[in-house]
Amino acid sequence: MVDQGKIREAVRLLLEGIGEDASRPGLEDTPDRVARMYTEIFEGMDKEASEPLSRVFPMDSGQMVLEKDIVFYSMCEHHMMPFYGKAHIAYIPEDRVVGLSKLARTVEIYARRLQIQERMTGQIADALMEYLAPCGVMVMVEAEHMCMTMRGIKKPGSKTVSIASRGCFEKDAALQDRFFQLLKP
Repeated sequence: MVDQGKIREAVRLLLEGIGEDASRPGLEDTPDRVARMYTEIFEGMDKEASEPLSRVFPMDSGQMVLEKDIVFYSMCEHHMMPFYGKAHIAYIPEDRVVGLSKLARTVEIYARRLQIQERMTGQIADALMEYLAPCGVMVMVEAEHMCMTMRGIKKPGSKTVSIASRGCFEKDAALQDRFFQLLKP
């Protein structure tokens, strides 16, 4: 649970630490604004993937389901700076499917935490395997990290790609190729 009081105090200390006057006009409400913002952007801390993935529908098609270009925003746990991009999710149902919006909700749950992209990619794949029990899952996440574009190496536009495959996607090169072909515009 987000503690807005602690966040407000931390922001006041941060402002003082960089040499600002936290009580000056323009900054006096900043600690409260940041506390409200953190409540919103870290709302995934109190949620589990079982929430969106528990409503399933019977289906025995065995055909690949692909939801691509799911936009997300997250915060890097190393620098507490944003990273953002798109997630692409494919799964092959065994006997049930989930509503397509539930895949996007699952991405949001894991993105709205202090996170690293590689872990988030695996968490999404593992959640689908656990709650949908499909033949397999493949997740690809492409993101731009502000810790690389705004500071440090300063390389705007660079993207990090992470991939997680589970089940039948792990060893089936043809399935993997089909996934990547379907992602092309």
